[in-house]
This record gives sequence, C-alpha cells and structure tokens, in this order.
Amino acid sequence: MTPFGARLRQWRDKLGITQAELADRLQVSAAYLSALEHGKRGAPSTGLVHQICAELGLIWDASEELLALARLSNPRIVVNTAGLSPQQTALANRIAQTIAKLSPETVDTLIAVLDGASRASKPRVRRAAGRHP
Repeated sequence: MTPFGARLRQWRDKLGITQAELADRLQVSAAYLSALEHGKRGAPSTGLVHQICAELGLIWDASEELLALARLSNPRIVVNTAGLSPQQTALANRIAQTIAKLSPETVDTLIAVLDGASRASKPRVRRAAGRHP
C-alpha cells in the first residue's frame, strides 16, 4: 500500500464511502481505485487527486496532504545514479535490495535522516531583530 492509498482509505472509511461508490462518483472503475489504494498502480494524476478531494469534501490542509502523498506514492521507483559517487550508487542498490526487510522503526529513522539532509541543504533566511514583515 502506498502513503496515498492508506490515507485515501482512511478518509473513505471515516466518511463511510465504499470504493465502489467513490469510483462511480469519479467515473473510474472500482478495480482501478482498489489498485491505487493497494499500490498496484502508479501515482494518481493531480487532476484525479483534485477530483477525489472534491468528492470527499477535502479542503485546505487535507487536500494539500493528499496531493503531497500522491507525489510520494509511485510504487515503482527508478533511481538514476549516473554521475553520482560509487557510495551513492551502492546505497541506492542496498535500499532496493533490503527495503522489504526493514522494520517500521528503521524506516522512520531513515526518513528522519533524509528529512534532516533536505533541511540542511536549504538556505535559512534570517530577519533582523525587532523587524517583522
């Protein structure tokens, strides 16, 4: 299951909507919607995510969350390491070979490390003391 699929299922269950009902409203097959939820299909298009949000009544933060999860939910990842270091290529291969064996705690730790690396690479904006925009 993908992050998008898990969250979509949570929203559907919370609202008491079946896959068949939502699929009918979206004019897609129930099999396709099931495949999206279970990670058997690629990430949904932005247009479809917007339709889903409209049908479920999701706005603001909930809508943005579902869009962000859709971008992180491609179940078939290709990592191009051309031009990267041997260590980076080895890391990509090791992750591909062992990801199914990692515990949830280890996955959370790796995500935290990657999130820290992302924040460290972004420049910080400093404001002068006492000044507010």
